Amino acid sequence: MTRRAAPHRGVLITAAATGFLAIALGAFGAHALRGVLEANQTRDLWNTAVLYHLVHASVLLWAATAEPFLHGAILCWLLGILLFSGSLYALALTKISVLGAITPVGGLLLMAGWVIVGIRSLKS
Repeated sequence: MTRRAAPHRGVLITAAATGFLAIALGAFGAHALRGVLEANQTRDLWNTAVLYHLVHASVLLWAATAEPFLHGAILCWLLGILLFSGSLYALALTKISVLGAITPVGGLLLMAGWVIVGIRSLKS
């Protein structure tokens, strides 16, 4: 039987807050912002932001107990959520097209987190 790593409290708290925010923003977009998103024709952008935000918030829960501790992946995922989902949220609300230039950087950070997990898995 393998021993499971003790959860890293800070990552658990961060995952909980990030997950809560993803659900809140999803609901906010579906209800309070529905008219704005439909008028801007950006509802799909908002939904994509929520999806990636929530998926990576969930992955943070797993990372809190991963052995070895995945500090680099966690950092990439947090920054990726901020830049990828954050830029899509802002773009969906404002239609300021320059915000779209930030989105791929966030996407690369999300992917980098997964690459780190893969490399760490090969090494262990």
